Formats: sequence, C-alpha cells, structure tokens
Amino acid sequence: MISVGLDVGGTKILGVAMTGEGIVLREARRATVNDGAGLLEELCELYRALSSESASEQGAGGPAPLGVGLPGLVDPSGLLAFSPNLSAAGGLDVRGGLRRYLENLAPVIQVDNDATCAAAGESSFGAGRGESDVLFVTLGTGIGGGIVSGGRLLRGANNFSGEIGHFVVDPQGPPCGCGRRGCWERYASGSGLGRVARDYALAGRASRVVELAGGDPDVVRGEDVVRAIGEGDEEASAILGEFAWWVALGLANLAAVLDPRLIVIGGGLVRAGDALLGPVRGAFAAQLEGASLRPPIEIVGAALGDRGGAVGAATVALEAAGVELVAGR
Repeated sequence: MISVGLDVGGTKILGVAMTGEGIVLREARRATVNDGAGLLEELCELYRALSSESASEQGAGGPAPLGVGLPGLVDPSGLLAFSPNLSAAGGLDVRGGLRRYLENLAPVIQVDNDATCAAAGESSFGAGRGESDVLFVTLGTGIGGGIVSGGRLLRGANNFSGEIGHFVVDPQGPPCGCGRRGCWERYASGSGLGRVARDYALAGRASRVVELAGGDPDVVRGEDVVRAIGEGDEEASAILGEFAWWVALGLANLAAVLDPRLIVIGGGLVRAGDALLGPVRGAFAAQLEGASLRPPIEIVGAALGDRGGAVGAATVALEAAGVELVAGR
C-alpha cells in the first residue's frame, strides 16, 4: 500500500508518497500558508498530486492513507491546539477540515505532532530501525522530541508528549516563547547556539564566526558557527563544545526518566556531524547517572534527513490503517 506523508513547517510543507517498505516514490514541496483555510487547501492539493501520481506509476488501486505532521500541540481528534510557528492556524480542526475538503477520498487521516512523526520514521526506517526504545530529539530553531517505548510511540493522555524543549533547566534563565524562563531549548537549540556564539563574539573570541555574520557580533547565528566549523575554525569548535554541554544536560535528564537504548539527533544542527555529536557524547557520559554502571546509550545522527518528518507522517498513516511495516520496529 502507498501512503502520503505531509510535514508542515513554519515556511514549507514537504510531502512524500511512500510504500510500506519505506521506499519514497514521490516528493513535493510547497510554501506554508499561515491561515486555516489556505493551509488545508495546500495540504489537499499535495495529497491529491502525490497519491494519484504514485498510484498511477505503481498500478496500485484504492486511495492512499494520509498522515500530517504539524509543529505544536495536536490533540487526539487532530485539532492543532497551539502552534507558535503557525499562529494563525491555532485551534484549527485539521483532520475534520481535511475530511471535508477531500470528501472522504483518504480512507485514513492521521494528524500528529511533527517530531512525533519524525520519531516514528526514524524508528521504523532510519537510525532507530530495529530498536524498541528510542528517544528522538530534533535540534533546530527550537527543540522537539518523540519517544518510542517498548516499540510503541508514547503520546501521553492528550497526545501532547514529546515537548521536551520546554522543561526548565534554569528558572532564572532567558524568557522563552512558551511564556516561561530558562527552557532547555533556549540553551540547546539553534537559537541557543547563536546565544553562546554571540557571547564569545562580544568577548573577541570568535573572529571567523563574526566575519561570516557580516562583521557584526550582535547578529551572529548558529548557522555561522556551523559554517566556521566546516572550515576547521578552532574558536568555533570551542563555542560548539560549550553548546554541547547544554545539549547533553537535557539528554542526561531525559535518559534518567526514559532509559532509552538509543538517542537519535535530528534537525538542522546535526549537519555539523561528529563536530557536534562527539562533544555531546562526551558531555553526556559525564552527566548521566551511573554512566559507568549501566549499558551504554548510543547517540547517533538521524538517517532520514529533511525527509524524516514526512516519512514519519506516512508511517503513522500506514500504522493507523493497520498496515504491517516491512522494515518496522
């Protein structure tokens, strides 16, 4: 069976048509429309295009299940309760709206948090394949997460689990977009890396990073650090080392609660590769309770790249349709 997965971001929607073996047949991108009706129309157009083209190529009969991953709190009914990156779509009944727009064309419509979807994709077809206890962490502008426990996605009572970027690591820390202070994502996301880098820049300890930012220490971003690391810049490596400590602090706290076998890191920052993952692993081992006495928890980069959320959305749609995944957990 073919399924369609749509990953909705703040600026773009990535869609894939995928088989139950995890093979991506088609891929398409659209700009995100930040209003309810416009967003639903874009999602429907993508679904129709991807499902019809792929079914025609494969000779598959019947409509394809649809999975949608959204940034924010998605309740069990498929309503987007809250989304800081899609503010105009907050309170939108996504599943109900898609059913009306598609006129029951899709036999199954599964709507979930985007990081939850990505966790499903990486666990079934990516870096977590074959593992039953996986913590997925996406490090981008913010931090998202998904949890696979005992081979099943952990969704919580209200489908809101995985908001790991918003546990507090410093009650006196900087304000967060969620309304509190000192959330983990203020220190360990892409914006957190930018904050650490600006401190170094203002102290005169990030000359190449400042050059890449156009010469102004106040506008240094995490992307500038990653670019400088690619050039072998030692000051950028020092910045990343401090940032890695904050990443590891959160991972160690989560590991103490969840006891995963594997931690998969996704998001834009993972492009730094072992320049980031190496220091994170070292700092994680130093902070994890009983690290020398417990089986090791491996930390790896995500394998599905930018497709992870869309592949995961297609995965949860297949599972909701009762399809057994060939490369499943």
